[in-house]
Amino acid sequence: MDLQELSDRTEIAAVLTRYTRAIDTGEFDRLATVFTPDAQIDYTESGGIAGGYAEVAPWLAEVLPAFFPRRMHTLGQVAIELAGDEAEVAAYFHNPMPVTGEDGAERVVEFGGIYHHRMVRTPDGWRSRELREEIVWKRT
Repeated sequence: MDLQELSDRTEIAAVLTRYTRAIDTGEFDRLATVFTPDAQIDYTESGGIAGGYAEVAPWLAEVLPAFFPRRMHTLGQVAIELAGDEAEVAAYFHNPMPVTGEDGAERVVEFGGIYHHRMVRTPDGWRSRELREEIVWKRT
């Protein structure tokens, strides 16, 4: 690997971290440093919506805290296929989220899957132009 490729891979990994931190901390405005303004995002496999960034970001800010007040991602292996100013990225994730049932008992809902990103180099650094969440398993 040359220095540019190492730099690109490091910056792409930082984008993935910013994504999970924004979701987990509820700082949804930070998603603007993750996605391009024209990004397409698809959460339908986990019961969410699909649409443009301008539609999906406010939906996340409203829905996630209501259903899952506490969230915590762990990212596992990350595959990055660079092609100039574009990259295909697959990031394995585990996302347990405690919820309180109607009976007042707490339980943990867990998702395991793969985030599929199409990233592009922009003047502000690497950003995701497309995200598709693939759910591999779910435990409720």
